[in-house]
Amino acid sequence: RMFHDDELEESEKFYVGQPRVLLLIYALYNTLVARSEMVCYFVIILNHMISASMITLVLPILIFLWAMLSVPRPSKRFWMTAIVYTEVAIVIKYFFQFGFFPWNKHVDYTKDKPYHPPNIIGIEKKEGYVHYDLVQLLALFFHRSILKCHGLWDEDEKGDSSSNKEDTDDELSLTGGRRDSSASLKSVNLAASVESIHVHFPEQQAAIRRKSSSSISQLSHRSSFSSHRSKRGKSIRIKDWCLCSPVKAVRVDLRSFKNINHTTLSLYFLQCKLCAIKSHCGLCCFRTLQVYMPIRQFFYNLIHPDYSAVTDVYVLMFLADTVDFIIIVFGFWAFGKHSAAADITSSLSEDQVPEAFLVMVLIQFGTMVVDRALYLKKTVMGKVIFQVILVFGIHFWMFFILPGVTERKFSQNTVAQLWYFVKCVYFGLSAYQIRCGYPTRVLGNFLTKSYNYVNLFLFQGFRLVPFLTELRAVMDWVWTDTTLSLSSWICVEDIYAHIFILKCWRESEKRYPQPRGQKKKKVVKYGMGGMIIVLLICIVWFPLLFMSLIKSVAGITNKPLDVSITITLGGYQPIFTMSAQQNQLKSLDPNEFNEFLRSYRGNTAALQFLEGYAREDITRADLEGNSNSLWTISPPSRKKMIQGLQDFEADFTLVISWTIQRTLEEVYPYYIKAPSDSLAKPIKQLLKGMSPDHGKQCMWENITVSLVKNASEEWWVLNQLGKRQKTPQESLELFIFSDKVSPPSLGFLAGYGIMGLYASVVLVIGKFVREFFSGISHSIMFEELPNVDRILKLCTDIFLVRETGELELEEDLYAKLIFLYRSPETMIKWTREKT
Repeated sequence: RMFHDDELEESEKFYVGQPRVLLLIYALYNTLVARSEMVCYFVIILNHMISASMITLVLPILIFLWAMLSVPRPSKRFWMTAIVYTEVAIVIKYFFQFGFFPWNKHVDYTKDKPYHPPNIIGIEKKEGYVHYDLVQLLALFFHRSILKCHGLWDEDEKGDSSSNKEDTDDELSLTGGRRDSSASLKSVNLAASVESIHVHFPEQQAAIRRKSSSSISQLSHRSSFSSHRSKRGKSIRIKDWCLCSPVKAVRVDLRSFKNINHTTLSLYFLQCKLCAIKSHCGLCCFRTLQVYMPIRQFFYNLIHPDYSAVTDVYVLMFLADTVDFIIIVFGFWAFGKHSAAADITSSLSEDQVPEAFLVMVLIQFGTMVVDRALYLKKTVMGKVIFQVILVFGIHFWMFFILPGVTERKFSQNTVAQLWYFVKCVYFGLSAYQIRCGYPTRVLGNFLTKSYNYVNLFLFQGFRLVPFLTELRAVMDWVWTDTTLSLSSWICVEDIYAHIFILKCWRESEKRYPQPRGQKKKKVVKYGMGGMIIVLLICIVWFPLLFMSLIKSVAGITNKPLDVSITITLGGYQPIFTMSAQQNQLKSLDPNEFNEFLRSYRGNTAALQFLEGYAREDITRADLEGNSNSLWTISPPSRKKMIQGLQDFEADFTLVISWTIQRTLEEVYPYYIKAPSDSLAKPIKQLLKGMSPDHGKQCMWENITVSLVKNASEEWWVLNQLGKRQKTPQESLELFIFSDKVSPPSLGFLAGYGIMGLYASVVLVIGKFVREFFSGISHSIMFEELPNVDRILKLCTDIFLVRETGELELEEDLYAKLIFLYRSPETMIKWTREKT
């Protein structure tokens, strides 16, 4: 070995010999040290999620618009800003905890008000007001110590001091890789007096540092740099004195103006004019330029970097947006007013679309479409603008508008906190994408990078999502430079998807070869075939199984709250009206229920009906025999009704509230079934059973009807003869069998019934299954391809030449692909196994 040290070997042996728990702790600590800046970001965001105030709002915005966009890492100025700001925030919060402030005298009344000014600012009095700020300060100091240990804390200052010693002409002669046209003014350093201005162009110093520290150096830049250095010795410095002030002057190298754009020159001469004016307005403009120019130069260098480590994190951003989309769908009630107990399934089953749900879904979907457009156009400037708008818009909406809509603080809205945290992950990935730059080529779907079962099933699942494949194809065609028409584009995408699926199957056959002449293994036959058999059986019998279990297992007992009886004789005014509520509705005890079952022991139809009901599903209603309303019939109608009752040969009907007409004998339905709908029905299986009194067959119970007169008032009294609960007073007894109802979350599916489920689920799924098993003979020439590598490479070449701008070659390759699918002989030659 080239290097040997006994102490290092002993140290390594000692480290390896430690317990695994201790090694895990070491690994976690090393991870914490390696990603200490991510720990700081996480603590700052967590502090803002819990506090949700204007004081804690500043640092998260600075993270997404400054720290994460800095190349190669956040500067010392940012960390010092975060440390000082956290310390000042702690002092401010501590100062406003004293009780002599007016808003601290009614803390219990105002602590939950989202728009109370102290709550918005973050100076309200509360327990543990500074805990998370102290943890945040501790994380910042920890990160500062890590940077100091690695010599990165003062790196920026050393770089500035060393680069200032170099010759300015070398710095001005450099041009960046993506900054081809011009350089621009980065900062304006003003002296204490307005009378002298020194204009510097130190952005090229940053270019030198980034070039020296970057691992992606390019030879073209080195040659350009050496050529400019060779020209430096021959050039003659030409100076001009621009008399902007009678006392002082500004010295400018006119040769450097060749590398400065028109905007920078305009700003420079504007500064000269303001210097000549020497007014208060000029000072204000100078101060504004001191703030504006560094910010402008920061974003300019971000959009036009000298070097870019191209990366592609669009998939991760899309997954973060998808998670946010799912949170909105299943937790939409957290973004609306008075909807804390809402359920999206019950709302949609009632054909109601909540406004909060609709707005959130449209906004989330719109941002995903815009992000896809920026990704396809590869415009970093658009992504920067979109990032700034999203950061300010999301934070303003989440912490200033949403609390007013939901009437509760953001810190009390768990779903909104989860949505915001996932959105912060998206902001971090988006900033990383901006800092590294978009990839120069976007080739195919991210799921088609490997040829295995995982990618195969994920890709097929992706294509099964309704309208997702079509929407992606149309968006790609709109925002990608191409000469193909939309139909041709979709044709290429479909061929590529089909060839990719075939490639995955061919690769799987190579990994798990099947020798010739051997039968299939039982593991494959029973594994795949058995799974398909079970799946098909479940689909066929799903409606019956679902309707059976939804009410018997997951059903909810729906006991009646009111039982009303109304009886009318011959269409005249009702003679009896009575209702039973609360304590008049009683459940059967176990002994009564067992006795009830024994009374129908010999009746098969009744026992079959009773198997579907438990004891808690039966309710006994005790209705008082005296009508609760007076009988106010007119004398002519009364006389006519008496005549009808005295005529025994004529039919005289009895009308009950559930529209069943019977004669007075055997008229009262003893048992009523209350199904899930509103129509109550008599139970014929039980009404045909044995009478508990006299043991003979009966269909209905007999009741007595008598008219009671008291002075000028009269009312009807009804009494049931065969009652199970023997009572001396006149009364009616009624047994109600309540059907279980499906849970509210599944009511929209159970409402279709068995035939509806068969028509909407089984037949639709059966159509797709039939397409898989039939029509195979028509696609043999496109399915049975032994080797698809050449066709797959042809599709990839079409994507490649499209990204490089060779649009004529794209047309030629597309014509070649179409000819290949039109010629079976050529397809056979192209798909032969390589020899």
